[in-house]
Amino acid sequence: MTITVESTHMEHQQRKWTDYFTFCTDHKVIGIQYLVTSFAFYFIGGAFAEVLRTELATADPDFVTPAMYNQFMTLHGTIMIFLWIVPAGAAFANYLIPLMIGADDMAFPTLNAVAFWLTPPGGILLLLSFFVDGGAAQAGWTSYPPLSLISGVWGQEIWILSVLLVGTSSILGAINFVTTIFKMRIKDMDLHSMPLFCWSMLATSALILLSTPVLAAALVLLSFDLIAGPALNPTGGGDPVVYQHMFWFYSHPAVYIMILPFFGLISDVLPVHARKPIFGYRAIAYSSLAISFLGLIVWAHHMFTSGTPG
Repeated sequence: MTITVESTHMEHQQRKWTDYFTFCTDHKVIGIQYLVTSFAFYFIGGAFAEVLRTELATADPDFVTPAMYNQFMTLHGTIMIFLWIVPAGAAFANYLIPLMIGADDMAFPTLNAVAFWLTPPGGILLLLSFFVDGGAAQAGWTSYPPLSLISGVWGQEIWILSVLLVGTSSILGAINFVTTIFKMRIKDMDLHSMPLFCWSMLATSALILLSTPVLAAALVLLSFDLIAGPALNPTGGGDPVVYQHMFWFYSHPAVYIMILPFFGLISDVLPVHARKPIFGYRAIAYSSLAISFLGLIVWAHHMFTSGTPG
């Protein structure tokens, strides 16, 4: 007797192109949504870079005004970090992790869709900030106070909201990746049987979960300074160096949030094409976790000019 087994996961049927514009819980669809969205913002951020290069072609401000130059510079940096490279890593993780560990989908498919759909509104808000009173944020992607407090208030507030939305997306995605890797592996796959990409995403997710809430707290304090009264201003008992510590507690690990997924990816791709097993599997896996740990404790070298010992 022949028994036909059909997948109970109805989301994994043949897709139409319109499905990629819907609230879909299929991890493959979400992965492609992340990838296409991240590269759409990559081209927008790249266009902003070309505006900067065009302005710098001559010594005079003859292409954009100084204020507009600062706005393009700020949004270029923000887009390339928060809306391109970080979501691009999430794209590969969403598509590949369930396939690599034998799972039907991510542990929390609906949460996965919510995480993605926080990203486009964050990017759109950022672009719309050009049209508010005072224009977009002008203080660079770091937005140090007091520089971030002396330009357009609403542009800076929208920048904060945009980064908070994208940061929330990262946190929700990281929760999903960790839970999926620990709870959704097939029965005979232990941690040391996983592809190295899964190890790299564990390390990346740990960084996101530990550092992104600190950035969110820093941005909330900055928002208070803008609209509710001094939180970081020394005249009100604050200290702008506190913001720098909180910002770089996230933004130094962010370097590894950006690169660790691709370290893991290339560690899985190269052995296939070399037709040899990876050398030093456990060393690579544990070094990914070590990078994650060290990345959280060495942020002060970004703050030499603040007088903070590094």
